[in-house]
Amino acid sequence: MTKKFPIIYPDHPLYTDAVEAVKRYHDAQVNGCPDDEIRRLRQIAETQFRAVNEYQLSALGRQPCTVN
Repeated sequence: MTKKFPIIYPDHPLYTDAVEAVKRYHDAQVNGCPDDEIRRLRQIAETQFRAVNEYQLSALGRQPCTVN
């Protein structure tokens, strides 16, 4: 039997951290930061949103999608 986790809501730190990561990424684009920094921030934002998605799918009793 797999352990079921409670769903999380938009005010949860997992969500808010992911949203802040996207804001940092967009700010870096607007401010003309170096390409390496923009790529790094994009990867962080994508990873955090992937974590939110996978957690929510697990909480709902579904397996996360493994297609990249």
